[in-house]
Amino acid sequence: MTIGGLRERVSTPLTNLSHLPKMVSRARLKSILTGLALYAMAAAIVGYFGVNAYTGKYGLNARQELDQEIIALTSELAQLKRERARSEQRVSLLRSEKIDPDMLDERARFQLDYVHPRDLVRMIPAN
Repeated sequence: MTIGGLRERVSTPLTNLSHLPKMVSRARLKSILTGLALYAMAAAIVGYFGVNAYTGKYGLNARQELDQEIIALTSELAQLKRERARSEQRVSLLRSEKIDPDMLDERARFQLDYVHPRDLVRMIPAN
């Protein structure tokens, strides 16, 4: 026997097991399933935090809604400041130190529902 012949004989299996099904050992299956479970749990946790970062109480959507509310309230505040300035100006005309006679006459007529005999009154029907 030559060395080459020995090598050929040793490389062939001693018994032919082709009729038996291939089996995966339990340890190998368990390690694969454990790895998949860990990846699935990690993906679920990342997904949970990702969804909350977008839709949560302090998320991106909430921030956009807060920004829109800030804009609306700022414009309302500016309108109320203008209205207050107009009211303060009208009240200042009615102060006892310097009463504007026209303003006093207008307010008295409005509150008492009186008109001057020489005033032109136009009645607008209510719808």
